[in-house]
Order: sequence, then structure tokens, then C-alpha cells
Amino acid sequence: MEKRINIQELEPKAYEAMFAMEKYLSTSSVDRSIQELIKIRASQINGCAYCIDLHTQEALGRGEDQRRIFALSAWKESALFTAQEKAVLQMTEEISFISRNGLTSETYDRVKEFFTDNEIAQIIMQIGTINMWNRIAVSTQLVQE
Repeated sequence: MEKRINIQELEPKAYEAMFAMEKYLSTSSVDRSIQELIKIRASQINGCAYCIDLHTQEALGRGEDQRRIFALSAWKESALFTAQEKAVLQMTEEISFISRNGLTSETYDRVKEFFTDNEIAQIIMQIGTINMWNRIAVSTQLVQE
């Protein structure tokens, strides 16, 4: 791959803003396992090898089962994920593919069965943030070393 710009070096204030969002998200009341599933699934959708590698390693480090990570791209057909996790994964897909149908009422209502309004806001911010990181990494051809 060709060498491209390094946004963190060129525009450090942009990264400061992204890291500030990450700091906010670290205070989320949403379970860390769910947060990692969001990050990995969105990264799969966006084809971001850097983020898939990073967040898979983080999830494993937090005790996530390898089988669940392996099955994540086929979560709809997998019995390894709870109804709560499946609702969030559907939300992750709909927001990551926002131009298709947006976040459907059906998915939103399903997520409301499991999460408070504040947690839903946190989940939306988590999905939006990982999508932004994916776009930065894919656009700049960031590679894990």
C-alpha cells in the first residue's frame, strides 16, 4: 500500500477531539463487551483491517470468547449472541449503513427493550465514533505494525 498522510501528525487537534470522544465513551454505562462488539462489527462492515485487529485484541484481552469473535460477521444466525447483543448489532449495521434505511423504528424499539435512553444515546455515539475511526484508517491506509 502506498504511504499516505498521517492525520494525527498533521492535525493533532483533530485527534485530540477524537480522543476526547473516546474518553467520554469510556464512562459509558453500556457493558464493555457490547462496546467491543460494536467496534468490531462496524469495522468489519467498513473493511477496516486496522480497527478489526485492534478491537479484536482488546476484546480478547477483556475475556471475550474467540468463538463469538469468529461468528460476529454471521451474528444473525448465531446462538452465541444474546437478544440484547443482537439488537445492538442490528443497530450498528443500520447506523453504519445509514443511507440505506436509517435506523428503523423496529430496531430502535427493540433496543429500547434493553437500554435506557441515555444508554441508547451512548450506543449511537459509540457507533458513530468507530465509523469515524474506520474512515480515518481506511482513507489513510493505516496499517497495524
